[in-house]
Amino acid sequence: MNMQKLMMEAQKMQKKLQNEQKELENTDYEGNSSLVSIIINGKKEVKSVKINTEDELTKDDIEMLEDMIMVAMNEAVKKAEADKEQRLGKYSQGLTGLI
Repeated sequence: MNMQKLMMEAQKMQKKLQNEQKELENTDYEGNSSLVSIIINGKKEVKSVKINTEDELTKDDIEMLEDMIMVAMNEAVKKAEADKEQRLGKYSQGLTGLI
């Protein structure tokens, strides 16, 4: 394979990788935990937190709610990471010998 063709292929791959990254950044991921729903984007920025209750909360409820927020947030981050690995992992497979 000549060098010019190799460079063109690398540029195509870089363009695809950039497009995937932009798409990931604009994708929303939702994490849920009983009373709490959290939505983050691919940059792991929190876009919304929803508490799914209309009841008055006690001190014990607030502590439980804090734990649920943490669980929902971690779930949303895991989804974003898994999607990123799935989408971008295919680009790094062929590069292991070059790095």
